[in-house]
Order: sequence, then structure tokens, then C-alpha cells
Amino acid sequence: MSWEIVVGIETHAQLATRSKIFSGAATAFGAAPNTQASAVDIALPGVLPVLNGAAVECAIRFGIAVGGTINRRSVFARKNYFYPDLPKGYQISQYELPVVAGGSISLAVGDLQKIVRLTRAHLEEDAGKSLHEDFHGMTGIDLNRAGTPLLEIVSEPELRGAAEAVAYARAMHALVRWIGICDGNMQEGSFRCDANVSVRRAGDAALGTRCEIKNLNSFRFMEQAIAYEARRQIEILEGGGRIEQETRLFDPERNETRSMRSKEEAHDYRYFPDPDLLPLVLNEQDIDRIRSQMPELPEAMRERFMRDYELPKEMAQAITSSRETAEDFEAFWGHLLKLTANCDRIQGAQAANWVMMQIGAALNKSGLTITQVPISPLDRATLVSRIIDGTISHRAAGEVLGAMWSGEGTADAIIERRGLQQISDAGAIEQLVADVLAANPKSVGEFRAGKDKALNALVGQVMKASRGKANPAQVNALLRRKLLG
Repeated sequence: MSWEIVVGIETHAQLATRSKIFSGAATAFGAAPNTQASAVDIALPGVLPVLNGAAVECAIRFGIAVGGTINRRSVFARKNYFYPDLPKGYQISQYELPVVAGGSISLAVGDLQKIVRLTRAHLEEDAGKSLHEDFHGMTGIDLNRAGTPLLEIVSEPELRGAAEAVAYARAMHALVRWIGICDGNMQEGSFRCDANVSVRRAGDAALGTRCEIKNLNSFRFMEQAIAYEARRQIEILEGGGRIEQETRLFDPERNETRSMRSKEEAHDYRYFPDPDLLPLVLNEQDIDRIRSQMPELPEAMRERFMRDYELPKEMAQAITSSRETAEDFEAFWGHLLKLTANCDRIQGAQAANWVMMQIGAALNKSGLTITQVPISPLDRATLVSRIIDGTISHRAAGEVLGAMWSGEGTADAIIERRGLQQISDAGAIEQLVADVLAANPKSVGEFRAGKDKALNALVGQVMKASRGKANPAQVNALLRRKLLG
């Protein structure tokens, strides 16, 4: 009997503030252990938390971006549990009244778009970090991370399987980076996810018992962990057993999840309002100010690119995969429109697509990011304009782009120095075509007998005779005219 995999994701996004959520200690990554832990962070007697306004603004930005309800009044609570790297014995979080309720996010799953609803997004402080590798038989505690501001984003259990879960995580990762509230560095723990996984018989309405897989900081590991956990649960159920609700960890070396602890329920944490913090009350002026400062969101930008620039959907999606890529493209496209004001939009989009694909391949090969491209948007636009106006062929443009990447100069200088200009002179091309037709009577006869492929052979001969410099469009048109005339 078939099974359905049901997944809900809890995302912890470390907010891009310079100081912690309740203290003035720094949040910079990589400092020596316990050098960025203030008296508030380590919970010395008598200290009081003070809320970081920048963290609140990050939460509001997120709520606006996902179309959620920004609660004008929210409350901080103490979530009580013991863990060695939790110095207070509780975590300051939000429970019954979060700063953001609801909202949704759109994600692409193959060729399909899916809308996933969000339950909530609430502010909380991070715990410290337990260090096991550097100590023999002991565990070290680094409290630098304690008090770092987090936005915990909880999805509804609307994801079906590992592929959808990863698509959701990628979309959320892109969004928090796009709106500038999180750097998204998964290796440093700035963006990590917990996956709640359950299975049920196909067609059943009730959800199965879930297990939570903690601290997934890699999209690949997330996919592997969810796939393994689903198989594990199905095998247990098909063997007549039952699933115990628990928290599990993923071991990437063994490609398996293993039990960490029995899963606590909300009442186990004994939530109660934090007596040291007043309710968080937001005013309309601040929300309106933050709304006015929001960047254009990916979905709106993607629709604009397709509508105004006539870009194909796949290209628009690739360009809006990150804000840096989108801004780079906007600069490139703006220069291109000025340089080719009278060109055909479709032709311009095709040439732009070509250069973006070439840049993408070069970035993958070099390990650089779009902000590190050694060719300015203006120089790239100039190169594309030379393709559009027929100065060079696509083949020559590839050579020019490689030279520009290596720092050999501008497109025009390289074209001139290497003699890569296409032959567009009608008289010169007509002479080349006449010579090729005279030398290839067999191909001429085959074309006139109805074999269209013979034309390709003749075009190839003209291009060979011109050493690749003849304008292919002119060659093709002239050959057809001569052969059909």
C-alpha cells in the first residue's frame, strides 16, 4: 500500500544585527570561545535583558515579505529546559503571541509552483554551543552564540516528501537573504532547519506521529535525512510497530537518523511570560516606514522581467534566484537597452540569455559569486551589443568573453586586436558565396532536388572560406536567394 510523506519545517534564521537580542555583546562569527558573552548572556544574578530594536525590524520585514499578520502586541516568554549550553536554564522566546502570524511562501517544485502556508514567525535568543571534538572525555561550552537573535519560522505540515521540503528550504533561504535579515551562511549555523517528518496511508486525513530531525544545515543532508526517516517509519508501520514521537539527529557519514531524546510537548517547557520584558508593542508609523524601505520581492521582480523585458520564464527565475544576481542583471540590462535602443527585444533577450549562461558557467568553474565577476555590467552589455549589431558572431563572442574574464581589456579592444569582426560587406560575402556554389555543384543539385540539409553544408563551406568571419545570417539569406533564384 502506498504511503504519503508529510513534512513541516522549523527554520532558525540568525538575524543580521551587530549585537545580540537582549545585550550589547557582538554577534560576529569566529571569535575565541566565550569572548563575546556578556553578563546578560551568561545570566549573572541581577542582570536584565533589553530588547534589540534592529531584531524587531528584521521580524517586521519578514512578516511584510510573506504577507503575514504583524501583531501589534506580542509577548516574550520563558521556555524552561535544562541543557549545558543554556546558562539561564530557560530560553527567552515567544509562544502564544508571536510577532508574526500566518503568511505564505511560493516555491518551485519541478515545473509546478506551490504555495506553502506559514504558521508563525517569532523572535527568540539562541543557545550557546557544545564543543565535543577538542576535548577527550569532556564537553566544552562556548557561550559566544548565547543570546544571538533568531527568527524561528514555522511552516504548516503541507510539504510532501524530501524534494518539496528542500525546495521550501531553498526558497526560504533565498527570501531571508533577499530582504537582508540573514546572511544565510549554513556552514556557520546562520540558517538551519528542523524537519518534522511523519507518514500516513495514501488517502488518510489524519496525520501520523511525527519525529523531529534537528539542526539540518545542508540542503543535501536535509533531503537525505527526510528520505531515510520516512523509510524508517514506513518499515516500522508495515512491520506492525508504532512510531514514538521523538527528536532525532542525522548522521551524514552513515546516512541515517538516530534517536536524541523523547519529544517534549509545549507543556513540558512550562512557558510563562518573561517578567523582565514588557510586551512588544508596535506602532503603525514604524511598520509603514519599514514597509516603504522593502526591496522589490523576487516574485514581483520575476513577473516584471517577463512582462517588461520579454524574458522567458526560466531565465527570469534564474536571474531572481538571488538579489545580487537580480541587481547585477538590472544594471547589465539597463546598459544593453541604451546601447541597442532600436534592436528587437527577442533578439536582445536571446543575446542576454547567452551571456548570462556563459557568466554562470564561469562562476561555477571558478567558485566565485556574481559580485566577484571581473567584467562590469557595462562591458558585458557592450559585448552583447556587438553580437546584436553583427560585429561579431556568437562563436567569436565566446572568445572575447574569455579574454575579458582574463583581464585583457574591453570587448571592442579585444575584437580589434584579434581581428574578430564579422564580414558583413555584401560584396565580399557575395563573392564567397559565388565561389562556394561553383565549387560544390553536388550540394547545389541536392538542395534544388529538395534536400534542405544540403544548405547547411554550403553555409559551412562559406564560413570555412571566410575563416568563421562571414555573417551567418547574411550568408544563409544570400545562398537561398542564389539557389532559388
